[in-house]
Amino acid sequence: MQIEISANKRTLQGKGASRRLRGSGKVPGVIYGGESPAQAIELDHNGLYHKLKQEAFHASILSMELDGEKEQVLLRDIQMHPFKLQVLHIDFQRVNKNKKIHMKVPLHFINAEIAPGVKLSGGIVSHVLTELDVSCLPKNLPEFITVDLTDLAAGNTLHLSDLTLPEGVEIPALAKGENLPVATIVIPRAVAAEEAAAQVAAADIPTTVQKKEGVAKEGEKKDAGKKK
Repeated sequence: MQIEISANKRTLQGKGASRRLRGSGKVPGVIYGGESPAQAIELDHNGLYHKLKQEAFHASILSMELDGEKEQVLLRDIQMHPFKLQVLHIDFQRVNKNKKIHMKVPLHFINAEIAPGVKLSGGIVSHVLTELDVSCLPKNLPEFITVDLTDLAAGNTLHLSDLTLPEGVEIPALAKGENLPVATIVIPRAVAAEEAAAQVAAADIPTTVQKKEGVAKEGEKKDAGKKK
């Protein structure tokens, strides 16, 4: 299901105009790219703010209705107020369905609870990356990429080359020879300390052979005492 947004063309520009626009519950923005010139726009703040809470809004082809005409766009930049829950400015890019786009998509990690490094070794999954820059045609853009941790053992690392990508999706970093780490399983210090202590304690316990040898030596000492 495609996410739809509504916008209107904006004629007045400048800091003063933008300030008045925000005061009336609107967000100034711009749409650029494609064969058309950049266009200043305005959007309803409340509707936009709620859409920004959706993960898919940040990594999907959006359908923008601009003064009655629809365009396919991507969210490219957001400026938020330093401490208020307010969107100050937003940028969109027009999409050409025949040209590849570069986009950051979120990573969804699954099966961490059954990964050997977690289930058997008490480890914790460390997410080295939480999003990934991909390249693809607009129709192939995924909302997210799944990272399966089923076989990840303690001390091992999952890299970009280990990911299963949707059809038509490429990772530019791999093309550059950058096989970056995605996730790893680390053992907490407390768990590592407990294991080390257990190993030391086990080393202090004599084996069966050692026990027998100890008993034999003790018996020899008693026999020697009796002879005296």
